[in-house]
This record gives sequence, C-alpha cells and structure tokens, in this order.
Amino acid sequence: MKISYKWLQQFINTNKTPEELSLILTNIGLEVESLEKVQAIPGGLEGLVIGYVKECAQHPNADRLKVTKVDVGLGEDLQIVCGANNVAAGQKVVVATVNTTIYPTTGEPFKISKSKIRGEVSEGMICAEDEIGLGHDHAGIIELDADATIGSPASTYFKLEDDYVFEIGLTPNRADAASHLGVARDLAAYLKLQITMPDISAFKVQNQELNIPVVLEDVDACRRYSSLSISGISISESPEWLKDKLNVIGIRPINNVVDVTNFVLHELGQPLHAFDADAISGQKVIVKKCEEGTIFHTLDDAERKLSSDDLMICNANEPMCIAGVFGGISSGVKQSTSKIFLESAWFDAVSVRKTSKRHGLKTDASFRFERGTDPEMTVIALKRAALLIQELAGGHISSDISDIYPSPAKPFDVNITFSNITRLIGKEISAEEIHSTLSGLGIKIVSQDQEGMKLEVPAYKVDVTREVDIIEEVLRIHGYDNIEIPTQIRASLNHTHKPDKEVLQNQTADLLTGNGFFEILSNSLTKISYSSQPDLAVKILNPLSSDLDVMRQNLLFSGLEAISYNQNRRNPDLKLYEFGKVYSLENENYKENQRLSVFITGARHAENWNSKSSDAGFYNLKSAVDLIITRLNIKGLSSVETINPDLSSGISYRKGEKVLVDFGTVSKGSLKKLDISSDVFYADFDWDLIIRSVRNNKISYTEVSKFPSVRRDLSMLLNKDVTFEQLKQIAQKTDKSLLKEVNVFDVYVGDKLPEGKKSYALSFLIQDEEKTLTDKQIEALMQKLILNFEKQAGAEIRK
Repeated sequence: MKISYKWLQQFINTNKTPEELSLILTNIGLEVESLEKVQAIPGGLEGLVIGYVKECAQHPNADRLKVTKVDVGLGEDLQIVCGANNVAAGQKVVVATVNTTIYPTTGEPFKISKSKIRGEVSEGMICAEDEIGLGHDHAGIIELDADATIGSPASTYFKLEDDYVFEIGLTPNRADAASHLGVARDLAAYLKLQITMPDISAFKVQNQELNIPVVLEDVDACRRYSSLSISGISISESPEWLKDKLNVIGIRPINNVVDVTNFVLHELGQPLHAFDADAISGQKVIVKKCEEGTIFHTLDDAERKLSSDDLMICNANEPMCIAGVFGGISSGVKQSTSKIFLESAWFDAVSVRKTSKRHGLKTDASFRFERGTDPEMTVIALKRAALLIQELAGGHISSDISDIYPSPAKPFDVNITFSNITRLIGKEISAEEIHSTLSGLGIKIVSQDQEGMKLEVPAYKVDVTREVDIIEEVLRIHGYDNIEIPTQIRASLNHTHKPDKEVLQNQTADLLTGNGFFEILSNSLTKISYSSQPDLAVKILNPLSSDLDVMRQNLLFSGLEAISYNQNRRNPDLKLYEFGKVYSLENENYKENQRLSVFITGARHAENWNSKSSDAGFYNLKSAVDLIITRLNIKGLSSVETINPDLSSGISYRKGEKVLVDFGTVSKGSLKKLDISSDVFYADFDWDLIIRSVRNNKISYTEVSKFPSVRRDLSMLLNKDVTFEQLKQIAQKTDKSLLKEVNVFDVYVGDKLPEGKKSYALSFLIQDEEKTLTDKQIEALMQKLILNFEKQAGAEIRK
C-alpha cells in the first residue's frame, strides 16, 4: 500500500521528515518496506534558474536567431543564443545553465553544454514550457512575472515540491490503516497530535430532480447502502493537483469524476462507485443476487458468468456492477455522462472475498472490503466526493442522501484493568498515557476509575475486540523499544517437560533423514472423499474449495498425494516421512492428535553398477519402524495383526491396549484414489503415545576433535578374488588409533590389466584426536599400509 508524505500532512501537522516518519510507522506496526522520493515533474527543474534578459540583438549570421545577455545572479552575464520569437530585453525567463540536464515533455533528457551557434557562443538555454517538462506549449519561451527573483531556483518560483511515498506492508488485520486517514490516525496517536478531517460542511442538496430509489434485498451481504445523485456535470480531465495526488501513489488518472472516487478511496478508505444515471433503466437501483450463470460484461471488456452467491448492483432490468469488486462496461462514467448516481456502501467482507476470488478480480475496492471498512464512513465519504465532483465537474446535488442501514454496527464493549496492562507489557504505563493513546486511536473511554477503563471500540477496528487487543494497541503506540529489559530475569530450567517433545521429534527426523528418507509437509485441509469415517470428519464451515473441505483424519492420503505427484514425474523410488496433526469429531468434541507417517515405495536403492535393483518390501518398512522404536528406547511392546482399514496386511505394535504404530501394505482401494499402481508400504505412529512411552532416552556424546584429519589415496593391482572387506581389515589391524575411515572410490577390471587382476583405489582418513599429525607420522603409516597390503593381500602398489 502506497502512502504519500504530503497527503499525510493534510491530516496531521508535523515537521517530522519522511525518514523519521518511516521509522515511527515501522515501530508502531505499519512496516515501511520502502521509502521513495517522487519529483513533481521529471528532474524537478534542478539546475534551472530565473534569469533577466538585459540585452537582445539580432544574430549576425541567422535571421531567426537572437543573441542575448542574461543575468542569472552569478555576477557575470551569460551570452545565450535563442530562437524563440517572443524573446526580448527586459523579460524574466527560465534559464538552463551549462551542465544542466533538462527533461522535455516529449523525448529524451539532454545536457546543456557551451557551444557555438552560427559562430556565436551560447552559454545556456532560455527555456520554453515543453522543453523543461512543464507542459506542451512550444510557441515561445516562458515569460515570468516581473517580481521573479533573479538567480533563484525555477523550482521555487513554480512552487514544485518533492513528495515521498511510503510502501507499507499492510497486514490483513489492519483494515483500519488502509488509507491516508488510517495511517495518519496512528501517527497522531503516537505524536500526540490532532487529526484534521476534510471539511464537508458546505455540502447541501440543491434540488430533487434526480431521486433514484434504492431497494436493498440482501441485508446480509450489504449491511449499509448510502447514495445520492448529481446532475449537470461535465466530464473532463482532472486538474493537475488531483492527477499529481493519484500519480504519486501509482493510480492512473481517468477523468474528473472517476478520479474523485479513487481519491476519496485512498484518502478515507471508503470505496465509492459512480454510475451513469442515464444507464440506470427503470430509474431504480436494486442490491441483490442474480441467477446462477447470468452473463455480465465487466469494465475490462470481459464476459463473466455470475454465481448465485455474487452480490450485484442492478437496475430494473439487468446487473450494473459486481458489488464491492468491479463495475460494468455499460453503466460506468463516459465522456458523454451528464448525470451520475454515486454509491457508498458497507459490504460484507466474506461475500466480497469469495466473489473476488471466484472471478479472479483484485481491485483497490475489494482489497478494502475484504478486510473490513468503516461502516460509519459511508455518508462522510459520499459528501466529500460530492463536493469535490461539484468543484471539478460542476453540477448540482439533485437528491437527498439515501442511507439504508437496517442493523447499525455496534462498537465493541471492552473492559481493561491497569494491572493487566502492567502484567502483560512488563512495564507500568500511566493512566494519562493510556487515555491519550486510546483516544488518539478513536477508541472511546466510557468511564474510568482507579482499577481500569470501560471502552467502546469503533467497528472499523476489526482486530480489536478483547482486552489483550487493547493492551497490544497501547504497547505498539508506546513502542516496543521503550520496554526496558530487566537486568535480572527470574528463570528456571527445571520445569521443562520430560521428555522434550521437540528434541524427540528432531532426533527421529534426523534418524530417518540419515537413513535416506525425505521429510514432507502437507496441508491439514483435505477432501472428504479421503475420510475413512466421514461422519467423524471435522468439516470446514467456509471451505476454500471442494478439495479442501475437511480437516484430515490421517496422514496417509497427504503422503499418497506426494507419491503420486512424484511418480507422475518419473521419480518412482521414494522414502518419505511426515510429522503432522490429524483431527476427528468424537462425542461432539473435537480431537487433535499428533502422528508420524513413514512411506516406502519403488526400488530399495538406486540402480548401481555392482548390484541389481530390487523392489522395496514390507521388511524394509519394518526395519525403519524397529529402528525408530529402538532409538527411542521404547520397551514392552506386543505385536498383533493390524486391523487398520487402510492397510491390506500388516502389524500393530501395542503399548498395553493402545496401538503405538500400525504398519503394512496400503490397500488397493486407497491407492486407487490416487491412481497409484505400485505397492506402497506405510507406517502410522501415534506420536502423542510415543511421547508418553519414552523412558531413559539416553544420548552418548563425543566431542568433535579440534585437530585436522588428512586423506591419503592408494591405487593397487590385486587378484580378482581379493575383497574390499579383506583390505579394510588389513588396514584396521595396521593402526586402530589413527586410521578413522577406509573407503574404495574406484574399481577397474578390463583387458588392459593382466588376466585375473583388478585395480582398486582406496582412500584413508587419518586423524590424531590429541595433536596435529606431522608429515613424517603420516608417511610412516602409509608405508606400513603398503607393506601389509603387499604381504597379506599380494597387492602391487601402482604409482
């Protein structure tokens, strides 16, 4: 969200720099992601000064050129050759001096240099309007008022001021800050300033010539609908001040009426929509939902099929606008529009969000309605827009304000105590500061005593409904950085739960990962067709889609989805695991349980040159299950045949009467749901039960050596019947203390070697854990190895 610094200053009178406000905004919860300087016109007229033409004579070598002497306040006049018809002595003009870069209205920027024009030296340029980006006029140079100050910057004369734009990363809960007013309100509370609201006192109804009645059929999706009519307007280009306001925050100006509605949206946070009154057939507006499949032509020239859940603004015959989201192509303001119907409404956030998502339409209006707008702002914004439209487009307000508000929004009643504020914040904040902060945020203090306050929170603060929310508001305005950290913190380490859940989970994850398994993380939302007991599924009241309509009852199908996805992309050999929660409904109570799932499918290991690939089986899964059980030191388990309906065969390990883990072959029916043809082996651990069962989970620790290890390689010729295991045993017997690892990294058998021979290349990792090895020690060990390999294995060392 973009916020203009100059625009903010219309609400609050502060001399804080943009950089200072940027830091303040971030500290009070409106994180500024970037701060950008924006010039009123490209280049900002930098380097351009006011000059006085002292002399103007005909160029000796050109009929259309003049040679001038110009005073620009440097103490020495500049000679400038000028081709403008209107240049004359005695004028105050705009001068671009040598080395100044100018930015024309059309074309590329260029730098002024000292040059000769038809034999006469020119030390600058006397500028026309289009040559410096001030407009499109090229009829002649700009003639300034006589009181213009010689040598002063042109930017000062034309009153050009740079603006700064804050890019704020607005979180979804801060709907109240989705406007310049909302941001200014937070700043005012922090800086202890007063908000200056736009003046709408001049609003008045001139006649009753264009009364358009409104029928509100859906009071749930539209909770307030305010409107009025304006006649006799003239559609034209907006004035520069309005275009500048919109351009600086990235909004493209369209025309004076539409620009006003966009201006008020970003100023006050209230979306508005202007309809061409002549396009309202039957001279009636109906707020309702249309039939499923109704075709609607939107402003982007696309035809869309409406859902029966889409709220629409309709005339007597057809829809005109998708409420709170997007307008229609036939009812919008056009160049020929002379009468408008102006809408300012409070639409239900959920309804707008669903419609916006359904049609893939994200607009500035839907962004705000989805988060929640201020129900008390509709009439204020309507009056503000009506006055601006009259100012820019003329016309008369030709109807009373129609304000349909069946169930007025009520403020949130919240009670706070000073003791709770001190307890949660960790610092005592004075009642005066709390009062000032809350009042500045628009929260009404109904009553106050020594214990606390009774408050009324306005409806636009949708995220402030409880005492803790009020305390958070106080804290963010007071400043997190202003909470002192005590020099002594009372803490105890002897209340840690035994065993530590996170430690056990990390140990098990490390164990599985170290054995070639990959961890997956899946969505807790899934489709009800995966549920083994649909009646016990936890259903979502407001599902995002039919594929995400219940909470998962097990981890099986999230794993099978991952397997199916990989197999369809030619990655069939998988070893996966997942820690996650499952959910069920038991005796009308919701139950949540932590599980661990393990999956094996495809080949046991990747295809290798020296071993045949074979499919993984049940005992590979059993080995992984037993490894986990052993690592966690769980004893006293009994095993029985599983009765898990998702497994066609398998075993259950039980702890007493409770199943600790079910593991076996996934049933064909379950595999069919994901179109998986290969066997999948699956283990389902009750992780909550494991946590309760773990006892004496001891860990041995060996300190990592401080001294470096060294690698040495040997290549040797051997008889084919000599195995690597024999060589490894010979090496380990040679030296048990220094030799840490022996590995083979190359084997060659071929016609280039003598018959019955093969070539091995071995690597040796050598390390002394108490001191750094010397070259002499390493060489002595290698010579021993060579000697033993030659004697005991008949090896021939290759150089």
